[in-house]
Parts: sequence; C-alpha cells; structure tokens
Amino acid sequence: MCATKDEDWIDQLFIANTHQYILCFSNRGRVYWIKVWEVPQGTRNSRGKPIVNLFPLAESEKITVVLPVKSFDESHFVFMATSLGTVKKTPLSEFSNPRKAGIIAVDLDDGDFLIGAAVTDGEHDVMLFSDSGKAVRFDENDVRPMGRAARGVRGMMLEDGQQVISMLVAGDEQQSVLTATENGFGKRTSIAEYTRHGRGTKGMIAIQTSERNGRVVAAVLVDERDEIMLITTGGVLVRTRVAEIREMGRATQGVTLIAVDEGTTLTGVQRVVERDAAENGHDGDGDGTAGTHDGDDEADGAAGGPPADGA
Repeated sequence: MCATKDEDWIDQLFIANTHQYILCFSNRGRVYWIKVWEVPQGTRNSRGKPIVNLFPLAESEKITVVLPVKSFDESHFVFMATSLGTVKKTPLSEFSNPRKAGIIAVDLDDGDFLIGAAVTDGEHDVMLFSDSGKAVRFDENDVRPMGRAARGVRGMMLEDGQQVISMLVAGDEQQSVLTATENGFGKRTSIAEYTRHGRGTKGMIAIQTSERNGRVVAAVLVDERDEIMLITTGGVLVRTRVAEIREMGRATQGVTLIAVDEGTTLTGVQRVVERDAAENGHDGDGDGTAGTHDGDDEADGAAGGPPADGA
C-alpha cells in the first residue's frame, strides 16, 4: 500500500505474491476476497485505487480490516472482536470459498460493528480495550472455534454506553501498548503489565479516564523505533516518535500527546509503517490488522476505533 496525499500515510504494509488472497473485512461483519493479481498494479509513486471500489459494498458499509492469506489451512484461525465486546474465533479454512458478493464473517447484533480481526495460530493472547480505560487480556484458546454464522461469545463485560475500541494480539513481551484519550493525553505501558485473566470480565485499568483525559480513543502495539500519527476532529495531523513518549504504569493518567483546540478532540492514533517490509523479509502470511509483524504467522495488531473509509 502507498500513501497518496499529504494527509495520508501508510497504515499497513505486507509482502504477497500474485497467487495469494487478501481478505477484506467490513464494519458490518462481512468478508470479501480479492486475489493479489487482481489489485491494480502501479508504480512506486502512484496513488493506487481505493479498496472500497473493488467490492459491492452496501450503503454505509466500510472496509476496516485487511488480512493477507497464503493458504486456508486448518491450523490457523481468524480471531474477531466487535464494539459490544463479543469475540469469535473461526478456522481459516472456513473462508476458503470466495464469493464476489462477500460472505458473513460474524453475525452482529443491532448497533454492533466489527472493530478488529487477525489471523492467529492458537498460541497467542488477545487484548481488548474499552473507551472507559479498561483492558482485558486472555488466552485465545479460551474461545472455542466456531462457524462463520455464529455470533461469538463475550470477550469483555461492558457497562451501558461503553464500547470496545481496539483488539490487539499480544506477541513480543518487549513491546508496549500506547493508549490515547480524546483530550490529547496518552502513555506507553509495557505489555507485560497487562496480566492474563479469563475472558468476559470488566478488565483492568489501562489508563485513567478522568475529566482531564476524557474517554479512550485508541490503543496500539508499538516499540521505540516506531512513529505514530495523531488525528483530531479539527483535521490536525501530528506525527511523532514513540521513543519520545515515556513508558508509564497502567493506572497513571499519562502525558500530553497533542494539544487539541477548544471544541475538538483526538479521534485516533495510527502506527506509521514504512520500514517493516525491508526489515522483516517475511512471505506475507496473515498478520493481523493495522500493522506488520516481526515473524511469520505472528499477529501483532488490530484495527481499533470507529470504522475508517478504507484499510
């Protein structure tokens, strides 16, 4: 994928050959297929084609997650999470029969939408973050495999008015979780501080949601070499190095990430991907959302927050 304009940036980067598939998940819980060779080829500096124009999407339906897949084997799964705290694990083989019109990936309740999906191998922990500043971490094997049409099971218990804004697949314990709030505050916390508990709980404190901070809008996996992009409702974009944000404990309020103008809020944080392909040299196995990974078959991120217009 390639950045196209001054206000655009690379959100996901992976290597794939022409025989592989790209699975594209929408906010409505449907999945669409496209072969890599069907993606319009362009030069290094070309703008590319909006991915939403490649599928017969319904009105208000948007692509939120893109996963590259080499083979639809029985040993891997698609792990999904919704805004109302439901999680679901479906064998990757269940997605092996492509249809141009797409198929159901998860059956959603009214008012619910898909916020994250990743390809896993049954050996990872899953982390869910809510806008109330709570997080839950559990073994993905706490969720039994189920068919595509199933609704899933409870991954996180939410109170009225709360929603899950991010799903992360924990890999390297040396990584940090960057959390950010609507008033422009945030922090980095070692992933090791998020201890494993059973699914379906209210979770532990990830960041204080005080009057100063406001609600949580993003949680992403990062390391010190990364850069992030901060986006506000006023159209302001700020790019900064993760190393400039000091690591802090879970129960703290964090520091200022961006100064937001009166009447505006921080709406999202994205890890900027530019160097991963050259450094990883992997072969394009499914690796989660909103980021690349440091080893084959290891998912390291997931899309969070409100649905975006494209991947």
